[in-house]
This record gives sequence, C-alpha cells and structure tokens, in this order.
Amino acid sequence: MKINCAFAGFGKSATRYHLPYVLQRRDTFQVKTIFDITRRPDIEKEEAYQGIRFTSDLNDILHDESITLVTLCTPPQTHYDLAKRCLEHGKNVIVEKPFTRTLAEAQSLFALAAEKGLTVTPYQNRRFDSCFLAVKKVIDSGVLGKIVEFESHFDYFRPDAPDAPADYTHGAFYGLGVHLVDQVVSLFGRPDLVHYDIRSVRNKNNPDDTFELQLYYGETKAMVKCSHLVMQPYPKFILHGEKGSFIKLNIDQQETWLKAGNLPGTPDFGQETEYGVLKYIDDSGQTITEHVDAGNGDYGRVYDAVYATICQGHAPYVPAADVMTTMEILHRAFEQPAPVLIRLR
Repeated sequence: MKINCAFAGFGKSATRYHLPYVLQRRDTFQVKTIFDITRRPDIEKEEAYQGIRFTSDLNDILHDESITLVTLCTPPQTHYDLAKRCLEHGKNVIVEKPFTRTLAEAQSLFALAAEKGLTVTPYQNRRFDSCFLAVKKVIDSGVLGKIVEFESHFDYFRPDAPDAPADYTHGAFYGLGVHLVDQVVSLFGRPDLVHYDIRSVRNKNNPDDTFELQLYYGETKAMVKCSHLVMQPYPKFILHGEKGSFIKLNIDQQETWLKAGNLPGTPDFGQETEYGVLKYIDDSGQTITEHVDAGNGDYGRVYDAVYATICQGHAPYVPAADVMTTMEILHRAFEQPAPVLIRLR
C-alpha cells in the first residue's frame, strides 16, 4: 500500500528536513501536491519535484480524497488551524515543531483526530538523531545502573542578533527546546518538577535565545541547555549513572550533510564523526571503556513510523501522553517570569 501525501509549506523545513526523506520512500509514499502561498517556479522546476502538483489553494489538498496524509511545514501560528482543517477533511496530519502554541490546542487536535479515527502527530525527528540513539542505547543496556544525571546541549556561536521581534513561539525554547524536552520525556517520562531559566541575551527586542531547564524525576535530574554564545561547545550529551558515565561530543551529522546539498541515500550520508565513550564498572568489578555506535541517524524513520501507524495499525511513534507533557512544559514556561520552579499539574 502506498500513501498519497501532500505538504503545506515549501520553505527550508519542507525542502531540507522532509522531502529529501519522503522522496526516498517511493514504495510507501507518493507526494502528490504541495501547497505554498508564495510560489517559487525556479525551485518547483527542479528534477526532484517533477510529477508533483504545486498550488496556492489549500482546497486542492483538502478536497482531494486520494490524499490521506498532510505534512504541515508552515509557521507555528498556523499549525492549529491548518491541522484542524485537514482533520475535518479526513486527512492524517504530521505537524512541524512546535506542534501547537498552547496545551489546549494540542488537546483539541488529539480529540478531533480520535473522533475521526485519524492520526495527528508532531514531527519529532530528533528522536532519530544518531547522538540521541546512542544515549538511548546506553540507558537501555542498563550498564550504568540507575541514571543520576542527564545533560543535553544545543549550542551555537552566533553573536549577531538583528532586530526580529516576535512572540515566544518564535524563540529558541519553542524552536529548539521542543526537541530537547521531547527527548527527555521519551527517556524518563513526565517529570515532577521543572525549573526554568529562559532569557533573551543577545538582543532584548527579540524572543528568547538562551534557556536552561532542570527536570526532576525523584533522584534523577535531566538538564537541557541552549545558548547562541558558546564558542567552545560542550559535549552534546552527558550521562552519569551509579556505575559509570557516557559522553557524546558531537551532534548527529544529518543536518550538516543536508546543508551541503547531500541527500539521504547517498553513500555514507550522515556518517558519524566520533562515537560516544562509555566507561563503567561491570558486575565483576572491572572498569570497562567502550565506544558506542548506534548507527547513523535517519529522520525518514518518522515517516516509516507514521506509515506503520496509518497502514498497519501500530501505535504512534510519539505517544499522545508524551506530546501533551512536552506541550505542557513548553506552555507553562511563559505563564510567569523566569527563573521559576513549577510542579506539573
């Protein structure tokens, strides 16, 4: 069975992080239509997009009964309304991050999808980063014993920040924090307490560009951090347990390859540049040092998972409870000034 799908939005999100992977999956997906308000004929003519219909009328997607999946790659403020319209017209939906602007909007979409017997899911592609998969592999192995501390970074050195005023959904926390929080939730579940430190450091006219969250799970603490003023980066992941530690220096390489114009399916696409180092004491008391290879990342696994849900009845790759927890953590960050410690409801 092949899914006829469509895209709303034809910017960097669609052309870099979605379409290169979907177009590699021609046995399971057929991209039929792309909706874009601002048409770009020069890009539409590229070989990769031949056979795809481009339109500036969303109704060309909504009223096409052969299209059963729509991916939304539009600005955050449009996600809820567009996802609702797609669901109302019988379409399954993938929504780029952030899933919605508010917790209530997320609840409404899941309720509507359940009523219609459809799937609506966020595009949490960072669940398929090679660096994160290495962390998950180590935790699942159990060799570190009880996890005491988890730390994740998403840093840049971009000191210039021209005026770009916007609301909080355009800041670093909603844009990048959504990935980091989702990763933590996928590993540890719903935290008891969350401490927020969210700031606009480079330009006070702009939304936040720096954040640090501490999420508390009993005796386990998870920290996620982002800054645009880090010239010498931290390790991407730091993991400490009762029996040892795991350090992963570099982030997944897919984005680097995509920016360079390389496509999934080419030899060594997204090849790791270093493997995380795991050091622990085994059951015999020996100190073991290992390099952890979890394989290369693949954002296309989001589409494989969605295919399995729609066509084979598998559970969604991101459970609704995880989505709601992540959205609650995002949304509650801006109910009061930071820094602040809150208990999840």
